[in-house]
Amino acid sequence: LMTKATEMGIPCGSIWFDPIVTPVVNVEANQAKPCLEFMSTLEDIVPGCKSAVGLSNVSNGAPTHLRPILNRTFLMMLMKYGLHSAIVDAFDAELIKIARGEMPEMVDLVHRVMDGERPNLSSLSEEEIKCVKTVRVLTGEILYSHSWLDI
Repeated sequence: LMTKATEMGIPCGSIWFDPIVTPVVNVEANQAKPCLEFMSTLEDIVPGCKSAVGLSNVSNGAPTHLRPILNRTFLMMLMKYGLHSAIVDAFDAELIKIARGEMPEMVDLVHRVMDGERPNLSSLSEEEIKCVKTVRVLTGEILYSHSWLDI
């Protein structure tokens, strides 16, 4: 693909990759972790190319009250790997704050958990605990259920 694009004079910066994001509720076909793995290698594989995701796909089928935490956490996880663009719920004010870089402490916490840190949950706020637990679901460390935040 890249060879043909180069032959046609299409610069890498004009090529967008949109990895598949399937709902986390579909345990057998959850593509959140493979999507993250792909994003972590994209810059090495095709330097200069761009990335975009349909962010809310990850939470499709989850109860309405759980969708925002899945979407927000997945966005923070993808940001670790340089996500360029996402189709998002523009009415989710928290998600927009994350996208604008206005929640760096929460983003940092999510990235540390992705890197293997096991924070003491008793020292975290309720929102931080939700993010930590959601990282564990999205990375496949724990199995998704509608009650993952209660465990």
